Amino acid sequence: MADPNAEVARSRVERSALEAVRAFSDAMDRMHTGLRSDMDMNATDLSALRMLSIREQRGELVKPHDLARHLGISSASTTKMLDRLANEGFIERAPHPNDRRALVITLTESSRQDFGRHFAARLRRMREAMDPFSPEELATVTRFLDGMSEAMLAD
Repeated sequence: MADPNAEVARSRVERSALEAVRAFSDAMDRMHTGLRSDMDMNATDLSALRMLSIREQRGELVKPHDLARHLGISSASTTKMLDRLANEGFIERAPHPNDRRALVITLTESSRQDFGRHFAARLRRMREAMDPFSPEELATVTRFLDGMSEAMLAD
């Protein structure tokens, strides 16, 4: 038979962890609102640039269809958004290296710099918040957040 005290303690810790995830999510929302304001950009455009930045860091190519699926918008809306972002100098379209029928979307160098300039202070504060934690603790946090991300995106 399971220890009822251990189950209660586990339940409290799980509730606390979920509350921390919710608070973190709220902080991320507020940070993105600030970035949208700083960069004078709508939410969808900023989400597209964030996705491109993340995928670029992973070494992944992004096609227009990938953006549409990620953002939950139509192909027509994606084309309009890409036209707008290209005209404003945030992205470039290039032929896909392995599929001559497809395009890949990349950030421009000026867009990377603009993102970095607006995000630098926030990133510095986030790194400072990690200072008290050991590499092992940060690895546990990473594993936890990866698990939460997978759970939230599972169908």
